[in-house]
Amino acid sequence: MSESASLDSFLANVDSPMFVVTTVCPQSGARAGCLVGFTTQCSIDPGLFVVCLSHNNHTYRVALRANVLVVHGLDENQRPLAELFGSTTGDEVDKFAACSWRPGPHDAPVLADCPRWFAGQILDRKAWGDHSAFLLKPIEVGDGDGSRAASPMMLSHLKDMTPGHEA
Repeated sequence: MSESASLDSFLANVDSPMFVVTTVCPQSGARAGCLVGFTTQCSIDPGLFVVCLSHNNHTYRVALRANVLVVHGLDENQRPLAELFGSTTGDEVDKFAACSWRPGPHDAPVLADCPRWFAGQILDRKAWGDHSAFLLKPIEVGDGDGSRAASPMMLSHLKDMTPGHEA
């Protein structure tokens, strides 16, 4: 069994929360966003978070020139938004024309349908395999009404979705 197959087997029953990450290039004003599942809090004090973006992704190329990423928590009933940001590519589609948003910190897009989000200043970028990790320091948080009643969108909810680009 290959190392990749072994890891796939090990992770087969692991479920992860899914997020939409948005950003803007300050020089050109180009906006981008994608669905991501490779994320984690990586420090308690100070509170830091890591988002990994695929090198094949349009959002990755915009994020290389960005100062801020906005991480949006999706609820399990937000499949249409997950599909918009996960099954289309910004190389071909203006995703922001198909959803409601507003300029947030540093003009990075904040999705109107996602009351739970945070904007993070990009502190560092590191290439790890076929993704790059973006280390984020939260600079602004939107938590809706503070309610935790809705269940988060999980990878298992999207197993049948076709990605907008090759992984």
